[in-house]
This record gives sequence, structure tokens and C-alpha cells, in this order.
Amino acid sequence: MGLLSKKDAKLITDPLADNNPITVQVLGICSALAVTAELKPSIVMAISVMFVVAMGSTVISLMRNIIPPKIRIIVQLIIAAVLVIIVDQILKAFAYELSKQLSVFVGLIITNCIIMGRFEAFALANTPWRSFLDGIGNSAGYGIILIIVGFFRELLGSGSLMGFKVLGDSIEKTGVYAYGYENNGFMLLAPMALITIGIIIWVQRSRNIALIEHN
Repeated sequence: MGLLSKKDAKLITDPLADNNPITVQVLGICSALAVTAELKPSIVMAISVMFVVAMGSTVISLMRNIIPPKIRIIVQLIIAAVLVIIVDQILKAFAYELSKQLSVFVGLIITNCIIMGRFEAFALANTPWRSFLDGIGNSAGYGIILIIVGFFRELLGSGSLMGFKVLGDSIEKTGVYAYGYENNGFMLLAPMALITIGIIIWVQRSRNIALIEHN
């Protein structure tokens, strides 16, 4: 990690695999089901959540000594809401079609339990720099899963990636042989997102158990 100490580097690397917010902590599942039918919305949602968590954690950390304990949750919600509004306005200004595609799910970023969890569990007790790194690490871990799920759902469900055709969408038959790829519409349904995430969780946890037993 170069300029980062080992402790600081772990704030970024741990959530990417060993303590992933989705596969290990099982947080943020709802948005993972909602926006991963295509790769592009998955990437945009991942970046949006990263901005909100990283910037929000930094602001919360800067204010941690002046926030009255009784209203800390309200303050955290307000900060998250302001950042989500900024993301929403930027998308509407520069990617309007994508903004319409994501619809209410951008606004629902504020309900993502990863955000409030990092604010409450880490940012309130650590320095702004460490809180920023923690936000980057956890949102990156979340984003990686979204992108993986979006990749396979769009590829197998629509035969495309980022809107560009990759696999054929029809089967051409010649005698008893079939050529091409027939899109699997089931991959675009929410249940398949849950199944895909379940497979990733199974692989991740199996890997973690194997590492523990090896050590």
C-alpha cells in the first residue's frame, strides 16, 4: 500500500475479502438485488455508495467530538441524506437516462445499513483519515460484489455487457446442431440475484473456513 501503514492498509483490504460487507457481514443485500440486472447501474451504484460512505465517514469523524450523543443518529442521517442528494443531482445532470434507470434506488442509498454501520461503529471513534479509508474499503467490498453479480446477470441474461452485445441472443439450428447463445431471462429476475449472491457467499465463507483450518 506504499504510503499506508499495515493497520491503515487492512482497513481497505479486509472488507474486500475476509470481512466483506455482503458475503461475510450480510449487509446491503437489498440494493444488490435491485440494481444488478445490468453491469452499468451496478458500477454506478458502487461508486455512489463509495462516495457517500467515504465522505460521510470523514465528516462524522471530524464532528465526532461536537455531536451530542442523544442526536447522533439524526446527525448521521442528515449527513448521509445530503450526500445522497448530491449524488442524485450529479446523475440527473450528467447521466439522466441512467438516473431514471436507477430510479428510487439512489435515494434509498441512505437506508443501506453499511453506511450507518460504518458511521456508528467506526467513524465516531476514529480519526478522519482512518474513517475515510474504512469507508473506501467497505464500500469497495460492497461494490465488488455488485459488479460481479451485475456482470454475470447481464452477460447470461441479456448476452451483453455495458449495453454492448457479447453473446448471440438466438439459436441457429443446422440439422441436429445448434449454434449461438440463447439468453436466459431468468438471470434478469430478482430471485437469480439472490441465488448468485448466495453462491458468492458460499464460496467466500468456504474459503475463509479453509484458511482458518490451514492456519
